Amino acid sequence: MMRRREFMTLLGGAAAAWPLAARGQQPAMPVIGLLHSGSPDLSLAAQGLTAFRKGLNETGFAEGRNVSIQYRWAEDRNERFPQLAAELVQGGVSVIAAVGSPAVAAAKAATTTIPIVFVVGVDPVSFGLVDSLSRPGANLTGVTNFSLETGPKRLELLANLLGSGKIVGILLNSRARATWPRALSEIEIHDLLQAAHALGLQPHILYAGAETEFEAVFATLTQLGADGLAISGDPYFNSLAERLGALSLQAARRRCQWRRGRSSRHCRWWGSSNFAVVHNGVLAQRRGNVRP
Repeated sequence: MMRRREFMTLLGGAAAAWPLAARGQQPAMPVIGLLHSGSPDLSLAAQGLTAFRKGLNETGFAEGRNVSIQYRWAEDRNERFPQLAAELVQGGVSVIAAVGSPAVAAAKAATTTIPIVFVVGVDPVSFGLVDSLSRPGANLTGVTNFSLETGPKRLELLANLLGSGKIVGILLNSRARATWPRALSEIEIHDLLQAAHALGLQPHILYAGAETEFEAVFATLTQLGADGLAISGDPYFNSLAERLGALSLQAARRRCQWRRGRSSRHCRWWGSSNFAVVHNGVLAQRRGNVRP
């Protein structure tokens, strides 16, 4: 595994070297195939794309000048990845830059020869992407932020923020998990529940695989009288952080109204609702006057 600059250096080097070594001739311009789970219309994906191009520039590559990029966006539909990865392979790209574990899995299945440089949030060894962290092997290497393994830490942060609050939701991406090995999925849930119970929390696992399902998730949280929510570090949720934040604020207002109905003194003493969210290692808590 490597740091950001090493990642970009490897990506650029692979783009330049692969066509020459594999085809025995210098192409007009090396081609990077970008395989991404999101959509270029989403702000977070656009920010990532800007950083991606900046990283290439820092290593001497400029899109359109000495490197070309073919973009393939799954638009949060993981079932599209096999076809998108196959298109890049058939198009003869020099290297594939894959973002997200479903994208990497599809790229790995599509080619054993074209270099694949990835960014994931899971342990790539447990997920079966590489042989080891120190020696990835085959045609894959990349970086991970281990966001899956930090799930229990998110719950710890949430518990510290809530104080006496105990009822929490844990939001997972149902669509992404459909592409995971079943054993890995079961291990994640086991670890999350074990961590929650150790912290004295009452956890409720919730799922959403599309933005249209978010409101139902927060309605369920309101029905449960939840004090907070831990959101997994899934790229899809990251891309819709603003929407999730707005729904969290609405949940805070509803919770205050619910508490007023049970005890008129509660909201007067607190002057607010108290609904906390932990998303991708960031704490957010709504405190302040909330009017029904």
